[in-house]
Amino acid sequence: MLNNKNKSNNKSNTRINNKPSFGEKAADRIAAGMGSWKFIIIQSVILGVWVMLNLIGWFFHWDPYPFILLNLTLSFQAAYAAPIIMMSQNREAARDRRKREADLATDRKSERGIVAIQKHLNSIERNKLAKILEILEKGK
Repeated sequence: MLNNKNKSNNKSNTRINNKPSFGEKAADRIAAGMGSWKFIIIQSVILGVWVMLNLIGWFFHWDPYPFILLNLTLSFQAAYAAPIIMMSQNREAARDRRKREADLATDRKSERGIVAIQKHLNSIERNKLAKILEILEKGK
């Protein structure tokens, strides 16, 4: 069971490393668009116009107060926006996880290199001390 899970994780990691699918790219673009000031401003203007047209009554009241159609429309938008945004966030979390793993591997490799250098310096120091002691004993 554990091996199957690891295999599926490896497949998903491989999938993430490759070119993103159309759906993944779309989710990222939609999430980026919905998380912008431009979207907030445009949506606010549309909602304001919707409310004003229905309150003033210049045109046919297609959604009289308490704006049930507007609530339905916004609920419908939220029902689709939330999962799309979550897909994008999951992809971003996977990218962050891979980056952390690569950083950790680099840190461990650097640490091994530093330890090797320290050992080499210690051996050089021991050799020099041994030579100094040898020279001092010859001088006596």
